[in-house]
Amino acid sequence: MTPHFTLAELTATSHRQFDNSPNEAETANLQRLAEFLEQVKEALDGKPIMINSGFRSKQVNDSVGSKDTSQHRIGCAADLRVPGMTPDAVVRAVIAAGLPFDQIIREFDAWTHVSVTNTPDGTPRRQALIIDKAGTRPFA
Repeated sequence: MTPHFTLAELTATSHRQFDNSPNEAETANLQRLAEFLEQVKEALDGKPIMINSGFRSKQVNDSVGSKDTSQHRIGCAADLRVPGMTPDAVVRAVIAAGLPFDQIIREFDAWTHVSVTNTPDGTPRRQALIIDKAGTRPFA
């Protein structure tokens, strides 16, 4: 898809008993997501980005207990880790770079969720959040 992100990487799942193949529209969204992830990689000085979860079919999404409204369902979101950086540092770097994220979420201080808008012509919300045992709140 891009120099550093493949379709296989963005559709990988440990729930191999379920088909996790994106349709044409979802693949187009994944292309936009991969292009955005290249910008994130640049903002992080080229550090490696490990994708925990990208696209999720309905069965995969249900099996991980996520909502049907998750941007993962349509190929617009990825959960990632950056070796040598905390999720907090990743969020701060992406915000500081002024990237056009729709959402960026520090989740359970274990990974960072990033997303692009649900449609190519959408306006990014630039919503920065924290999700943990205490609930959901703005990133500060």
